[in-house]
Amino acid sequence: MTDRFSHSSDHLQTLVHDMLAYARQQGATGCEAEASAGFGQSVTVRKGEVETIEYNRDKGIAVSVYIGQRKGHASTSDFGTEALHATVDKALTIARYTAEDSFAGLPDEALLARDIPDLDLYHPWAYSVEQAIDAARECEAAALAVDSRISNSEGASVNTQESLFVYGNSLGFLAGYPTSRHAISCAVIAGSAAGMQRDYWYTTARDAADMDAGTTVGRRAGERSLRRLDARRVKTGQVPVLFEAPVAAGLLGHFVSAASGGNLYRKSSFLLDSLGQQVFAPLVQIAERPHIPKGLASSPFDNEGVATQDRDLVKDGVLGGYFLSSYSARKLGMPSTGNAGGNHNLILSSTGEDFAALLKKMDTGLLVTELLGHGINTVTGDYSRGAAGFWVENGVIQYPVEEITIAGNLKDMFLQIIAIGSDVEARGSKQTGSILIERMTVAGE
Repeated sequence: MTDRFSHSSDHLQTLVHDMLAYARQQGATGCEAEASAGFGQSVTVRKGEVETIEYNRDKGIAVSVYIGQRKGHASTSDFGTEALHATVDKALTIARYTAEDSFAGLPDEALLARDIPDLDLYHPWAYSVEQAIDAARECEAAALAVDSRISNSEGASVNTQESLFVYGNSLGFLAGYPTSRHAISCAVIAGSAAGMQRDYWYTTARDAADMDAGTTVGRRAGERSLRRLDARRVKTGQVPVLFEAPVAAGLLGHFVSAASGGNLYRKSSFLLDSLGQQVFAPLVQIAERPHIPKGLASSPFDNEGVATQDRDLVKDGVLGGYFLSSYSARKLGMPSTGNAGGNHNLILSSTGEDFAALLKKMDTGLLVTELLGHGINTVTGDYSRGAAGFWVENGVIQYPVEEITIAGNLKDMFLQIIAIGSDVEARGSKQTGSILIERMTVAGE
């Protein structure tokens, strides 16, 4: 299967092994390296015409060396022996001139992955350029066919990417695997006398067979653009806010940022010293599941070779764990959690309601379908974002709204979650349905 890559897994393993051996020979007390090769294809069609065809093929190798507690790092895309040795030499030179850091070093050997399961992460999509163009045209046509008021298009795209990597370190770890990720997306513009509105939709998966049909993606994009026409502003006030599933994942992202080692040891997190504390409403359960077959953020080990494992991070609203690499873990006096490189398949459990039930439970308030700006203070938890969406009364969507701001504090918002929908969109490393928050400030007219 991996003969599609410019370099085989065995060859990448040999390169990494030889690079580590050379680094030790030249005086490194510890070292780690990662080699990768990948390629991808992207086709975009706009108004039925091919706009772009892109093809990429990449390779690279990076090495980190340690001389005691001093670290150096260098990388190259040249796989020749001379270039690889020069890269190691450069990393060693950097290490020799770098200040000592008592927390620097390779991961704890006892935490390294030994049994590495096959998580079914590689599914090639042998789509020719011509097939991709046809699929993109079908997707866009489905969007434009929704209504005559959909007057323009930003295009439909079909993307595929395949990658292969190998990571190794001087503790004896050497492993890697191939991955794939494919996507179909579409964005169109609808117009009325009141103005124009744009929206989009997309689908993505490791296996192309698991994606929504292109026509479905196009139709959703068209429907979403159409429903935003004739948007109004709403009066300023305190109301319940329902975050639609695709934007609700961003709330999980803020949690991950605040619970990540880098922000914690820098004391720039509103969740500082929160282990064992009630940080979410009691109905909130958040789990990390790194070994889901075909999962978009599944991995048997992290970027340092540390074994990943299932964790219940939040149980009944109580924080039970952080996201730590070896370095941040040492800074905090804790063990690595296998999160060098980020979280793995973070899943917020639903409280059982579908989307219609969430609207009914909210009764009157704001449904948010788009967020703008980046007004989040990770230190204090203060949250202020531009937003667009729909005004809801008596559990029924009444009209679209725009040019508003929603504001609150993430500490309060997490504690005021009153329902989590079953309408999950598995598009990345964070999976959640729509999230209903009891009360936020909505600033409009």
